[in-house]
Amino acid sequence: MDWLLALLAVFNIASMIAIFTPRQKPRDGAPWVQFFVALLATELSWLWLPIQATLALILVLAGATDSGLGTIAMFALLVSWSGLVWSFLQSQKAQPALEGALLKGLGHDYMDSIPRDRIDALRSEVNFSDWKNPVDYKKPGVEVIKNIAYGPHGVRQQLDIYRPETIPEGGCPVVLQIHGGAWSIGDKASQALPLMYHLASRGWICVAANYRLSPSVGFPTHLTDCKKALCWIREHGEDYGMDTSFVAVTGGSAGGHLTALMGLTANRPELQEEHPATDTSLQAVVPFYGVYDFMVRYNQHPNREAYQNFAKGKVIHETPEQNPELWDLASPVAQIHAELPPFFVLHGTLDSLAQLNDCRVFIEKLRETSNGPVAYAELPGTEHAWETIHSLRTEHTINTVHRFLEWSLAEFRSEQQDEL
Repeated sequence: MDWLLALLAVFNIASMIAIFTPRQKPRDGAPWVQFFVALLATELSWLWLPIQATLALILVLAGATDSGLGTIAMFALLVSWSGLVWSFLQSQKAQPALEGALLKGLGHDYMDSIPRDRIDALRSEVNFSDWKNPVDYKKPGVEVIKNIAYGPHGVRQQLDIYRPETIPEGGCPVVLQIHGGAWSIGDKASQALPLMYHLASRGWICVAANYRLSPSVGFPTHLTDCKKALCWIREHGEDYGMDTSFVAVTGGSAGGHLTALMGLTANRPELQEEHPATDTSLQAVVPFYGVYDFMVRYNQHPNREAYQNFAKGKVIHETPEQNPELWDLASPVAQIHAELPPFFVLHGTLDSLAQLNDCRVFIEKLRETSNGPVAYAELPGTEHAWETIHSLRTEHTINTVHRFLEWSLAEFRSEQQDEL
C-alpha cells in the first residue's frame, strides 16, 4: 500500500511542477504531457483534491503509512495539496479579469447598449450546479442537427447546428465555432460544447464546422474550408432559423488561429473562389488561446524554431524561404488592418501549447491598427483549452463571451437602423 501512496504523491507533485513552471519558451515538441497534467490540476482541482484525499485516507487506513516510504509520501502529498488549493483560488480570479477586459475594451457603460429583452437572457450569476458535472453539456430547449454537408469532401466538410427549439420571428444571431487540434486532429462535436449549449438555450444559433486536416492538406485549405462553412451559413442559414446578417466566429487553439484569420481576411476572393459573391465579413470575433505569428517577427519568445519546425511540411507545405507570403497569410499578426469587427481575445497565463507573449503582441498590434473595439482577457493560472469542460472558470468565461456577443449584436443592429 505504501508504494500506491507514493505513486499518488509523485503524480500530484508532477501536477504542481506543471502548474508552477513558467511558460516563457515553447519547446521543440508540443508539451502535451504538461498540458494534460496541468489541465487536471487547474480546471478540475476542486474535484481532484477530494478524490486524492479519499484515496489517501483509504490507503492510510490500509496501513500505507506503517513504513518510512508511506510516511514520506503522505507528507509530500499533504504539502502538494496546497498547490491544488492555490489553483482553485486562481479560478476565482477569472470573473474580475474577464469583466475587466470588457470594461476596458468596450467602455464602462457597454451594458447600456444591450436592449432589455436581450439583457434578460443573460445569466446573472454562476452557481455550483452549473459546473458540478464537468461533462454534462446538454440543456433543455436545445435542438441539435448533425452532419449537414457544406461541401463535397465527406465528414471533413460537415457541420452541426445547435439551435433553440423555438425560433423567434426574424431568426437568431449566429456563432460559427471552429475546433482546434493542431490543424491535424479534432472534430466539430468535441469542443466548445458548454458555450454552444448555453448560447443556444438563450436565443443564439451555433454552427460547429469540421474542416480538412493536415498533413493531407496544407494551409490555407483549413481557412478556405472555414470560409466555405461561413458561405453555407450566409446562403442556407435562413432555412434553419438563422439571422444571417449577424455572424460571429469563435474557436480555440488552431481554431483560435483560424478564428482570428476569419475576422482579418473577410471577402478576399482568393480565399473563397467557389463563392466570390458571398459576404464573408463577420460581426464579432472571439479567438481563444490561438497562435498569431508563425514567423515570431517581434521576438515574442526565444524559440522561433519550435513553431516553424512543427508547422513546415505538416501544416504549411512550403518553407518560409520557399513561400514567405504563405507564412505571412498564416500569421494573423501580419494580416491586421484598420477596418475590423469587434475582437474579444482570451488567453491563459499557464498556457503550455500557445505562447502568452505571442498573444500579447497580437493584441498590441491589433489595438494600434484596428478602428474596431478590442477586448483582451488574460486569465490567471489558466491552462490551454480550459473552456472545453464545465468549471467555475468556464462558466464565468461563457457569461462574459455572451455579454460581448450581445453588445456586438446591439451595436450592429443600431448601425443598421442608422443606415435606414
